[in-house]
Amino acid sequence: MDSHTSQHKTPPIVTIQQHILQEQRKHCPHATGNFSWLLSGITLATKMTEARIRRAGLLDVLGAVGQTNIQGEEQQKLDVFADQALIHCLGVRENVAIIASEECEDAIIFENRAGKYIIVFDPLDGSSNIDVNVSVGTIFSILTMPDNGNELKDPSEAVLQPGVKQLAAGYVVYGSSTVMVYTTGHGVHGFTLDPAIGAYILSNENIRMPDAGNYYSSNDAYWETFPEAYRDYLTFLRSGAAGRNYALRYIGSLVADFHRTLLRGGVFLYPPTQKNPEGKLRLLYEPNPVA
Repeated sequence: MDSHTSQHKTPPIVTIQQHILQEQRKHCPHATGNFSWLLSGITLATKMTEARIRRAGLLDVLGAVGQTNIQGEEQQKLDVFADQALIHCLGVRENVAIIASEECEDAIIFENRAGKYIIVFDPLDGSSNIDVNVSVGTIFSILTMPDNGNELKDPSEAVLQPGVKQLAAGYVVYGSSTVMVYTTGHGVHGFTLDPAIGAYILSNENIRMPDAGNYYSSNDAYWETFPEAYRDYLTFLRSGAAGRNYALRYIGSLVADFHRTLLRGGVFLYPPTQKNPEGKLRLLYEPNPVA
C-alpha cells in the first residue's frame, strides 16, 4: 500500500447496534443488554415500514382504510401497517411492559411480565402526505415503569410521565434516504439505512443544532387565526429584526420539518388556532420525543 492510499482510508462502518453497545459501555458499564435488545425491535419495525413505503406506488398500500384513529384523524393504510409492525416487533420482547401508540385508544399492557420499559410512538407521522410522496416518519419514546407502577389501579397511567423522564427518544425520516436519529441523553446521533446490507450506519455523530438558521416552519395558512402574540413573533422573524430574514419552509410532516431544523437551525412551531385551540401536536407522542 502506498502512502497516498494510507492517507485516505475509508472510515470504519459503525452500525446502530454497535454504536448503542459502545455508548452503553461508556456511560453504563453494567448494562445487561436489555435496552439494546429493545432498540433492535424499533429498528426492525422501521425497516419493515421503510420497505413497504418504498413500494407504496406498486402495492395496494396507499389511501385511507375508512376508519379514524383516537385523535379523530383518518387512518391511512400505511398508518395501520407501521403501527402493527411496531406492536409486533416490540410485543415479543419480554422486557416491554406497556406499548402506547398514537393510533390506538388504549395502551397495550403486558401484565404477566416483569418488563420495565414503556414504549410510546407515533407509527407514521405525516401519513396524510404519503400519497404525494412527501417525507413521513416514525417517532418513538422510551420510558421506564415508575416505582409505584404496581400500585396503580390503571397501569396505563404509568405512561403519563413528563418528558424529562424519557430514557431515550428518536425518530426515523423516510425520505430520499431513510435516516434514524436517536438519543439516550448522551448526544444526538444520526444513522442512514444502507439498503444493500439492511443496516443503519452511523452518518452523523453528536449532532448539534446551529445557534441560528434561515427558516421557520409554521402552517401560515392559519395566520389569521393565530393569537396575536404568535403573529407578532412570526412578523419579527420575517422582518429581519432578529439579524436575518427568516423564510418559510413548511412541509406539513413534523418529522421532516424538525429534521431540517435540527440540521440547519431555525424555528418550528405549531400555534393554537380556532380549530385546534390547544395546538395539534400531542405532547406524549410528538413534542416530548423530538425535544
